[in-house]
Amino acid sequence: MELQILDHLPDGFLDAPARELSGVLPGPALFDLPGREDAPLFVSVLLHGNEDTGLLAVQDVLRRHVGRDLPRRMILFVGNVVAAAAGVRTLDSQLDFNRAWPGTLSPDAPEAKLMRDVVDYVAVREPFASIDIHNNTGLNPHYACLNRLDARYLHLARLFSRTVVFFEQPVGVQSAAMAEICPAVTVECGKPGETSATEHAAQFVEACLALSHFPDQPLPDADFDLLRTFAVVRVPPEISISFDGAPADIRFRTDIDHLNFSEVLPGTPFADVPAGAGVPLEVAPGTEAPVPDYFAETGGELRLVEPAIPSMLTRDVRAVRLDCLCYLMHRIGLDGKKLPD
Repeated sequence: MELQILDHLPDGFLDAPARELSGVLPGPALFDLPGREDAPLFVSVLLHGNEDTGLLAVQDVLRRHVGRDLPRRMILFVGNVVAAAAGVRTLDSQLDFNRAWPGTLSPDAPEAKLMRDVVDYVAVREPFASIDIHNNTGLNPHYACLNRLDARYLHLARLFSRTVVFFEQPVGVQSAAMAEICPAVTVECGKPGETSATEHAAQFVEACLALSHFPDQPLPDADFDLLRTFAVVRVPPEISISFDGAPADIRFRTDIDHLNFSEVLPGTPFADVPAGAGVPLEVAPGTEAPVPDYFAETGGELRLVEPAIPSMLTRDVRAVRLDCLCYLMHRIGLDGKKLPD
């Protein structure tokens, strides 16, 4: 898997939908585009082929600057165009493009070499900041994710949303790799296909291009809502699931994605399971701290037993299988410690 490095946009790029982009780009590509400020903004889009808001937003920004310089040099990475052509997150034959960056659990995969090449190219050019633009499948607000509780990183995140999530799992993601080099965030722009999401992402890219420096002073606590991922909930592959009441080992409530970013209290039902089945979920730590028993099964109901704030809950079975059911979060202070519930 070879990385193309170009200093110009090929014909047709600015108007190509994600599903047709492979007719313009045969594979992943890195564009190094000049701007008035030389320290580049690094932007990655289409790390997941079915998440096209980032591509649409960048196309919108670049169309507005046709014939004139960008305020700041931009290095743009366009990722999984083959998966985009198929309308899926990742092909079955591929390593997820956002689990392949330095720190990945699969360092020998061809996708991991590709991402090392990208990081090596960007790092020596001393980037000003890095943003990775994503969509998700459930009902989630627009929010920013970061891997360091540093004032510059928080200022960057706050440019996008007052809802900020600090996370350490999963590994091998773009923002964690780039956080070793410069302020870096991932932004989650809701479901694909929403015009408001594209507009929001484009405004964020424009704001980052126009920014001259990051303030040194920390943001006031009241200026953002800071959360931390404490657990990752997955469904074992041998366990069948449904979200519409169809027979399965776990029959999740039909409105489960409405729980995202809500203060969910102990006793809240998540699913129906066979009585006596126990908890047929894997709950892995999101930090170095041990994970409490977040769920319990009583009389055929799977209920939350610890207060938590879920994110990424979805009714998309394929998304659950490829990634996870959800993340469980708590509010934290700037020291990273959990605030009292």
